[in-house]
Amino acid sequence: MSDLNVQERHPLQLPITEAASLSPGQVLEQLGSSPAGLTNTEASERLEELGPNAVRTHRANGWAVLGRQFASPILILLIMTAGLSLFLGDATNSIVIGVILLISVGLGFTNEFRAERASEALHSRVTHRAVVLRDGTTQDVNVTDLVPGDVVHLSLGAVIPADIRLLSTNNLLCDESILTGESLPAGKDPAPAVPGAALGDLASCVFMGTVIQSGGCTGVVVATGGRAEFGRIALGLGERQPQTEFQLGLKRFSFLLLQVALGLTTLIFIANLLLHRPLIESLLFSLAIAVGITPQLLPAVVSTSLATGTRYLARRKVLVKRLVCIEDLGDMDILVTDKTGTLTEGRISFTGALPASREVSDVELLTLGLLATETVYAEAKQSTAGQNPLDAALWDSTGAAAFDPARFERLDLIDFDHQRRRTSVLVREAGGPARLVTKGAPEDVLALCGPTSPNVQAMLDEQFDAGSRVVAVATRPATGLVNITPDDERDLVLAGFLVFLDRPKANAKMSLDQLATLGISVKIATGDNAKVAEKVCSELGVISGGTLTGADVDALPDTELAAAAREATIFARVSPEQKARIITLLRQSGGAVGFMGDGVNDALALHKADIGISVDSATDVAKDAADVVLMDKDLGVLAEGVMEGRRIFANTIKYVLMGTSSNFGNMFSAATASVVLSFLPMLPGQILLNNLLYDSGQLAIPGDRVDKEQLLAPSHWNIAFIRRFMFLFGPISSIFDFATFALMLFVFNAVPGEFRAGWFIESIATQTLIIFAIRTRRVPFLRSRPSVGLLSASLGVVAAGIFLPLSALAGVLGFDPLPMPFFLAVLGMIVVYIVMVEFAKHWFFARAAQQLPEPAAPVRRRPDTHHISRRAARFSAPVVAVVPGRPVRPAHRRRNVAV
Repeated sequence: MSDLNVQERHPLQLPITEAASLSPGQVLEQLGSSPAGLTNTEASERLEELGPNAVRTHRANGWAVLGRQFASPILILLIMTAGLSLFLGDATNSIVIGVILLISVGLGFTNEFRAERASEALHSRVTHRAVVLRDGTTQDVNVTDLVPGDVVHLSLGAVIPADIRLLSTNNLLCDESILTGESLPAGKDPAPAVPGAALGDLASCVFMGTVIQSGGCTGVVVATGGRAEFGRIALGLGERQPQTEFQLGLKRFSFLLLQVALGLTTLIFIANLLLHRPLIESLLFSLAIAVGITPQLLPAVVSTSLATGTRYLARRKVLVKRLVCIEDLGDMDILVTDKTGTLTEGRISFTGALPASREVSDVELLTLGLLATETVYAEAKQSTAGQNPLDAALWDSTGAAAFDPARFERLDLIDFDHQRRRTSVLVREAGGPARLVTKGAPEDVLALCGPTSPNVQAMLDEQFDAGSRVVAVATRPATGLVNITPDDERDLVLAGFLVFLDRPKANAKMSLDQLATLGISVKIATGDNAKVAEKVCSELGVISGGTLTGADVDALPDTELAAAAREATIFARVSPEQKARIITLLRQSGGAVGFMGDGVNDALALHKADIGISVDSATDVAKDAADVVLMDKDLGVLAEGVMEGRRIFANTIKYVLMGTSSNFGNMFSAATASVVLSFLPMLPGQILLNNLLYDSGQLAIPGDRVDKEQLLAPSHWNIAFIRRFMFLFGPISSIFDFATFALMLFVFNAVPGEFRAGWFIESIATQTLIIFAIRTRRVPFLRSRPSVGLLSASLGVVAAGIFLPLSALAGVLGFDPLPMPFFLAVLGMIVVYIVMVEFAKHWFFARAAQQLPEPAAPVRRRPDTHHISRRAARFSAPVVAVVPGRPVRPAHRRRNVAV
């Protein structure tokens, strides 16, 4: 695009640097647009010609997934082993390992590609919207449908969806740190920039991926997708998602086992050389041991679990931006949420106007309220798209129909912000004197009006006690003023109150009870009045632990606020910074904190939480800061998400415990036998085949049932617990391996081929069937039934393990036929093995429970020494408008603790 000269350039490819130096009218003319925007037909034609407004789409790439399979150190070890066998002339072993390699890669590829497809489906459902002028009216469209020439309206908190030439602004400040690195917001103005100015000096433009920090604007889209400045940079840098602590923990765990395997196999190799065993045979056997001790399909099991979980949650309208965030969701034990739409219906309705004096009528008070809306009056009457809920409810009221916007001229506007908590306009009626109208939170507006009379305060308290949301309206003459600043918001006279109602949800109480059952403490953070929040909680039967207001939060030092926040249930009239401070202190006190919010003022807290939760109808900046997006703002579906996260982690741990104990036991047995026997107890290919069969059966674990008690509290990675489990159950497995060795040598006088076949069958049967004991802390089958899939897969693997040494492939695999009494003896050993493991399991978990410290409070706490911040301490503007649902965010970090 940059190589085209002006004459050859496509008419819609106007460089932003050139557009910045032109007047708004010239830019609209060059883009074939007008102040009224494009028609829907023109927009559709341009979209078809230029493509969607996205830097890249989240599409599953089969080749990339396949490449990641061969990047596994375990598979590299398999390739080396197969190649070495072929080079040394052992074609049979090489073919066996090659087949195992292909099956392993195939299983890993299939499951990871399914996970990628699941993620692709999720991202296609997370959308971002923009308010655009088409056919002369405001419309709410997907940002991916924006095209050059579209005229868009942007307000506080919007993530800029494209490179835009400003047509008009209102106190506009933009956070452009994502592009320029400047931490301070940049002021914007539609006046043409100096030709040749640097990107950071183009005050007449706003850029894709930056965030509106205050004010609002109208502008024309100049460049979309990869043609925008951020798009070009993003395409040049590529994309790499940061790994979560869950992923890093799995990776460290796999490499730990790999290190153990390499250490063990090195000792085996040296021991076999000292016993004058053949060099090549010893080397191949050692490599097989190294592969056999590692859980080869752990990545596939995790991918299957996460993909299954995401599909389950997607059906219940819970969209997880990154698959691994499901586990983070299950980790939550404190939820801080807003009130509107979560505990209440979220459908705000205007119920009436309460004048503060007889001099003001209901109609006059409603008119003042309509004048102090941020949207242009003519557009507001046509469509409520892009308006805040209170203003939208005001325009939807019956009294708004009588409002005539032609009577009034708006001279200036100060948009709402979360520090002032009010909006002010300078208006003039029919050429009369100018008047300042301010509308906002009652406490803040009343502070500008002088002393409040008892009657007015009583009127306000009555509405708060009834659970109503109240907006105060005040005014004063402003003769001589042409524009206004916050300093002009003074000496106001209260006109009255506008009353709104948002009723509690019918199912909110049941949802709160469900979260309480899961051990999650729910706290309310709202910008509303404390009495309103307390009224809602009272109606829902929530026992409050106390209320902290924004003023209380500011007055308390961190240590006292941390203690107070643990006890409090409601945080009222809190600012964005105060919410973030509360979240930070709750996390430092030991809680895994989730935050649920949907507004501009929630973005900072969403970043600070362990798990950020938003909704599909949220503002872009809130949706982009979240890890999880709910299509339905309901605590009930959130509870299902928590249970799914815990179920996935529980099933992942099942595989880890199975893999570490049985693999360790089998490889320890093989290592010992290789030193004691005059022949190898199992050939390298047989070890790998055994491991592959066993692992393949465990792919059904992600769909297994989980006992209810495992869902009632979060579980976490505990390497010490896994190590103790391995050193108890691994040797138990080895005891029965040694019993099999004795049976084969001293009872059946087995030759090497018979010995290997006998141990192969015993090994595959014991380590596969033991899953039914390890998968639950209850009595298996009687009090905890496995899923049909896991039962079928496990029995199928055992059947395959018995069949192979008896099949026509036995000779190729190095097996000899076995006598029938062997199978009866093995059946008896399996029964004894399972009974012994069951007793060991109950002893192990009872002892582990005794070692747990007593909880200090009803909600589980974790020691500060284990606490690691999961997000960057600094808030940086997220960027997602370009690729919906794919924010560029700080790396996730989470605790690694014992429970």
